[in-house]
Amino acid sequence: MSAKLQSALLFTLCAAIPLCHGQGLSPRAYVVPPTHSNAATLTYSFQNGDVVFDPSIPIQNASGRISNGLFTYYHTLDFFGRSANASITLPYGVGHFQGTILGTEQKIYRSGLGGLTGRFSVNLYGAPAMSLKEYAKWKQKLLIGASLLVTTPTGQYDTARLINIGNNRWAFKPEVGLSRRWGNWMLDAYWAVWIFTANNNFFSRLPGSHPPNKQTQQPMGATELHLSYNIRPRFWISVDGNYWRGGETSLNGVATPTTLQANSRLGTTASIPITKHQSVKVSYSGGTYITFGGNFQNLQVAWQYSWIGKP
Repeated sequence: MSAKLQSALLFTLCAAIPLCHGQGLSPRAYVVPPTHSNAATLTYSFQNGDVVFDPSIPIQNASGRISNGLFTYYHTLDFFGRSANASITLPYGVGHFQGTILGTEQKIYRSGLGGLTGRFSVNLYGAPAMSLKEYAKWKQKLLIGASLLVTTPTGQYDTARLINIGNNRWAFKPEVGLSRRWGNWMLDAYWAVWIFTANNNFFSRLPGSHPPNKQTQQPMGATELHLSYNIRPRFWISVDGNYWRGGETSLNGVATPTTLQANSRLGTTASIPITKHQSVKVSYSGGTYITFGGNFQNLQVAWQYSWIGKP
């Protein structure tokens, strides 16, 4: 392979690797529980599908299988009289990627810790902070909340590798969401934007460059809609959808317009109680409208243990 083709190939790869952050589907993210509620969750996520590159680059039949194990701790609190919650998530990822480059099949395997993620959410309208006794008398109508999710650059990252588990950068997601309930039906809607800092030490072996290389990504807007139905207390199902746009990447100041994302996904979620403190959540989603990235199937299974009191 010529040095020129190698350079073009790697430049396109660098644009393809960043995670499609807008793709999450999280029903009932702004539903309010009583103060001092806690939950520990173990989640297994499996993604399988195409890996998309610039059509001018001779990579064919590119695909990937990614397994993620996540541990999340969640706690609710009184924030100046308003209901609020905070959570922290630690992921571990295992990825298998393969594709054909100029007639030769190539395979890559990666595993390691992903970036630690934290989220803080506060109710702005519809629900003050409530004790368990007060919560038992409360009926949800319209809730409006805001949140900030932060992904840290703590994931496994090697500057000598093009494909890594971590992104070596910060990512911020401010969001506004509402939740409206009518009897057993609930409608959720969220509006957010992803903001990314630069990766100032990207792929030290990039041909024709002089490290450190700087990779940047434009902000990305995202919206979600969820319609769910309560079958009985703590047992519900939902239909989920989202759309995200933006996220064009650049390397050393040179943009790659073909990496602009304008994608959507549809899926479904079911939350099933097992005991008083335990529940299982199962969700599935697939790409519906794809321009770049996001064309994969995603299956998640989560076990949750919840309690009220001190952590």
